[in-house]
Amino acid sequence: MADPAEHRPAEEEEEAAAAGEDEDTGAQVAPIVKLEEVAVTTGEEDEDVLLDMKAKLYRFDKDGNQWKERGTGTVKLLKHKETAKVRLVMRQAKTLKICANHLVVATTKMQEHAGSDKSCVWHALDFAEGELKEEMFAIRFGSVENCKKFKDIVEEIAEQQGNTEEKENEEASTAADLVEKLTVTEASKEETVEKEEAPASDDKKDAKE
Repeated sequence: MADPAEHRPAEEEEEAAAAGEDEDTGAQVAPIVKLEEVAVTTGEEDEDVLLDMKAKLYRFDKDGNQWKERGTGTVKLLKHKETAKVRLVMRQAKTLKICANHLVVATTKMQEHAGSDKSCVWHALDFAEGELKEEMFAIRFGSVENCKKFKDIVEEIAEQQGNTEEKENEEASTAADLVEKLTVTEASKEETVEKEEAPASDDKKDAKE
């Protein structure tokens, strides 16, 4: 049987070699490739975060008539600083791939998912895949409280958007009425001017005769 002591010199040489590798020789090695800092934009710079929660998203596959997992990650409700429009955005946790991206509008309605009080369902015109598509989504949260909070905030936003649209429609209607009245008034002025000029023309004709 070999004596363990016979292996000691070799082990000591390996340790010495390893120590030599770690030793600072003072030499400076310049990096082969110089990487510059690049500003990364998410498209969310002009928006305020109203909600930020972890969840799992599902999309209803009409062809297969079944729910399919869209991704697990963070769902956000973002309000634009200028337009005040609110959109729902969800990205997958590791890849950051967008799995939901649509506006919360007046017609957005959250419904409880049958059989789960941690989930809710809704319809939306979604732009996650680069084109507008009508989708049916289901989202599942880790707790009943989070699901209720999400549902309540979305419904509140939808109501606000409805009030804003109603106000905009009223303002547009009022503006249209004003334009119509101005048009009618101007037309009346033109008729008055024509009537005033007509007798003067007749007087000139009489004078010539």
